Amino acid sequence: AALLLALQVRLVMKAHSFIRENVPRVLSSVKDKSGIVHIPRISQYLYFLFAPTLIYRDNYPRNPTIRWGYVATKFAQVLGSLFYAYYIFVRLCIPQFRNSSQETFNLRGLVLCIFNSILPGVLILFLVFFAFLHCWLNAFAEMLRFADRMFYK
Repeated sequence: AALLLALQVRLVMKAHSFIRENVPRVLSSVKDKSGIVHIPRISQYLYFLFAPTLIYRDNYPRNPTIRWGYVATKFAQVLGSLFYAYYIFVRLCIPQFRNSSQETFNLRGLVLCIFNSILPGVLILFLVFFAFLHCWLNAFAEMLRFADRMFYK
């Protein structure tokens, strides 16, 4: 459910950017009464939907080739991050709560379980952020030949 919500938020943000960039162009061409109205092609919009950016442009800088070795490396890093997160969860988090489920409930035990799970939880969050924001998005940027990776510079 959270993944579906995140995808919907991403699509709404992309639709907002697309509308915000194109409606003023259409309205200004209607006011000027010029016969030329620049409407983006469907291919431009589809590329924008898959590109790792939230800012719509008609054209983005693109690399001439796709480095498939780089893509494979990024996907391998995603898999490695997921396996490592699973390992941390199984070795450090589950034993804490398995031991507490066999004892009678007390607040001290619950607080100890939570505090003992904070560090592994933070490590798992870092791994998930690294896997998605760095590896997954860079792999798709490379497959789309998206060259605007230094956008803020």
